[in-house]
Amino acid sequence: MTTYVPKAVQEALDAARVSGLKRKSRLRVAVDGGYFPVLRTWKTGFSVEEAFVPQLRGLVDIYDGARHVSQCLIVASEAEGGEMRYEFKRATAAAASAPLDFYRAPDAPVGLLGNEGAESRLG
Repeated sequence: MTTYVPKAVQEALDAARVSGLKRKSRLRVAVDGGYFPVLRTWKTGFSVEEAFVPQLRGLVDIYDGARHVSQCLIVASEAEGGEMRYEFKRATAAAASAPLDFYRAPDAPVGLLGNEGAESRLG
């Protein structure tokens, strides 16, 4: 038995695999005003479709639907089977608010109520 697969068959298999990955993934990468579907992710990187996504590099944002997940500094790794793989140099999780530069106690009050004008109402 031989393991040789004709080039046309291999390309069709790769195209079908990439198409299936695109349908399953909600993640997308945003760069220069464009959004491109992320095919797969792993701890140190992600992959996109090689044929339709321009060469990415530098700072990109990753979204899960409309939710901003992370901001990443990336570098191209390799192209294989219709996918272009990128590795993270830095991946910072996105937050809804800026980080605090002080400790906030969990039982701290949200705000303080003043007693201005209380005397005029009492007497």
